[in-house]
Amino acid sequence: MEPFTSAFRVKESDIDTLNHVNNISYLKWVQEISVSHWFDITTPEINNRYYWVILRHEIDYYHPAFLDEEITAVTWIGESEGVKSDRFVHFYCKDKLISRVKTTWCLMDKTTNRPTRIDSEILEILEPFKM
Repeated sequence: MEPFTSAFRVKESDIDTLNHVNNISYLKWVQEISVSHWFDITTPEINNRYYWVILRHEIDYYHPAFLDEEITAVTWIGESEGVKSDRFVHFYCKDKLISRVKTTWCLMDKTTNRPTRIDSEILEILEPFKM
C-alpha cells in the first residue's frame, strides 16, 4: 500500500522571526497528518474506544521552507508493539526532502484514559501502512 500523503501551503502563521517555517509548525503538521491518516483508516467504532497520545518526537531539518511554498507530507507506520507505535513523516518541498520526523505514539483507552495494548484488530489496520 502507498503511504498516506497530504499537501498544503505554508501560511503566514507558520513563519518565524527568521522568515522561514517555525519548528512548532512541523510538529503541528505531524499531528495533523497523523490524525487525518488515523481517521481515514479507522471506523467510528474504533475511534469511540481509542485515542493516541504522543510520547516522543525526533525531528531532523535539512532545508528551510518559506511562505506560500507547497509542502507535501508523507506518513507511514513503523514498529507497533505493546502500547506504542512509531510513525514516520517526511516533508517535501518541490520534491526535495526538507524534514523527517519519527514520532512515538501511545494507544489510549477512552473509557479508562490509560494506555492499552495494541491488539490484533488495531495491528491489522496499521499493517498495510507499515514500511
